Amino acid sequence: MQAAAVAQAEIIIEPGRSEQNYWRDLWRYRELFLILAWRDVAVRYRQTVAGAAWAIVQPVSSMVVMTVIFGKVAGLPSEGGAPYAVMVFAAMLPWQFFANALSSTSQSIIGNSGLISKVYFPRMIVPMSSVVVSLIDFLVASSILAALMVWFQFLPSWRLLTLPFFVVVAILAAFGPGLIMTALVVRYRDFRFIIPFIVQLGLYVSPVAYSSAVIRGKLGEPWFLLYSLNPMVGVIDGFRWAILGGPSNLSWPGFLASLLLSAVLFVAGVFYFRKTERVFADVI
Repeated sequence: MQAAAVAQAEIIIEPGRSEQNYWRDLWRYRELFLILAWRDVAVRYRQTVAGAAWAIVQPVSSMVVMTVIFGKVAGLPSEGGAPYAVMVFAAMLPWQFFANALSSTSQSIIGNSGLISKVYFPRMIVPMSSVVVSLIDFLVASSILAALMVWFQFLPSWRLLTLPFFVVVAILAAFGPGLIMTALVVRYRDFRFIIPFIVQLGLYVSPVAYSSAVIRGKLGEPWFLLYSLNPMVGVIDGFRWAILGGPSNLSWPGFLASLLLSAVLFVAGVFYFRKTERVFADVI
């Protein structure tokens, strides 16, 4: 009887078996995902001086600077009849999420090197769990947007109900490039120094401090469609369309171009990560 019990409990490891069951293992290891996500959130909010305040101070300070420079000094128009501060903060929410998610996922595998080199589990769980912290920061910062709307007595329309869809698009836009960068950082450590440059450059080439209507008016539709190949253009315009409502318009060709590129980057990120993760334990 004991021999039969041992035979039933025996685990057989075959070449390629983990490859076949990889996506099933993502579900089987969901508890590990929750543990890692909870650990990252606890570290983010319990072992820092600012805690949750940092998730608020960073986008608010950026919003104030952009409102003064672009709204007051440069005199750029707002969008949808909304106060300039509300328009900027509606874009700061997805942009801050994208920047934080890209930075955290790119360092996630290196930060968990001890776990990676010891046990088997789908490595994609690690960057997935790191995105949760950025999502929590996003939810915390959303309270400031609600406060701004109350302060300026600006009421959203029914479009606000579509906001969860654009949040999913923002996750899609951040996770694909994040997977590519974390795989590159594992193999080439100097890539971690490129991330801040990408984030800083992306802030200026994305319509965070100004309306996309300004770019569309200056460049025309063909060039604006090319500009929309920046995935964050569609995400930011979608957020503003949902939050500002009213006359705020969304260029659907531009949004679809951003959405298509986000999907392509997501598939490419998953493919490249899956191709390289088998050697993570050897090179980390």
